[in-house]
Amino acid sequence: MKIRFSCPPELRAILPEPRLARRTTPDWYKRLPMEQPTGEGPDDLTVKHCLPFIDALTLGFVIPLQADITVRNGEFTWDWPHDESPLGFHFPTQAPDVPFVDPDSVVMKFHNFWAIHTEPGYATLFTHPLNRHDLPFRTLSGLVDTDGFDALPVHFPSVWIDPDFEGVLEAGTPVAQCFPIERARLELDIATMSAEEYEAARALKDKVKVERGYYKNHIRRDRP
Repeated sequence: MKIRFSCPPELRAILPEPRLARRTTPDWYKRLPMEQPTGEGPDDLTVKHCLPFIDALTLGFVIPLQADITVRNGEFTWDWPHDESPLGFHFPTQAPDVPFVDPDSVVMKFHNFWAIHTEPGYATLFTHPLNRHDLPFRTLSGLVDTDGFDALPVHFPSVWIDPDFEGVLEAGTPVAQCFPIERARLELDIATMSAEEYEAARALKDKVKVERGYYKNHIRRDRP
């Protein structure tokens, strides 16, 4: 699948490019050991062994922050040459009774300057970078038909969740993780396991208990 990105010509030389999520693995994950001593018995496996965790972390593509954002005493400033700012703000009253938006929350919008063009039949799901709870904001999730709405960029409403943050949110920080989604009608088929399925489930459970890395070695498919 090919996804095309385009930006205003005056920004092409300075705008950080979208990147495959697998190219933006955070430093804290890279530093994680594979195993951790427990003090008793064998070492325990860390989350670095959990392939579903890393597969989510590295799925799709990310849109990066295009300029350093400095936060001091609750004020947000930046140095950015374009007329449109990299960050906008909303009033919390725009989200009344939304449980994750407090009345004193900083509700903002990361401005994106990349128009996203997907193949016909595909929308794009935009959400907070998966498993990135270390970031001081939470990007809200949204689904956009980027096979039609592709002349303009999609921006990313977010809630600033760390009132104690002081410093610089660096350019290049992923502000949204994005997944192309094929528009297709879902059908739910709900049933009790057959005898064969139940026995297969029990057998798989036993194998997973006995062999470390069974999912990785026997089930997980190679990622393109």
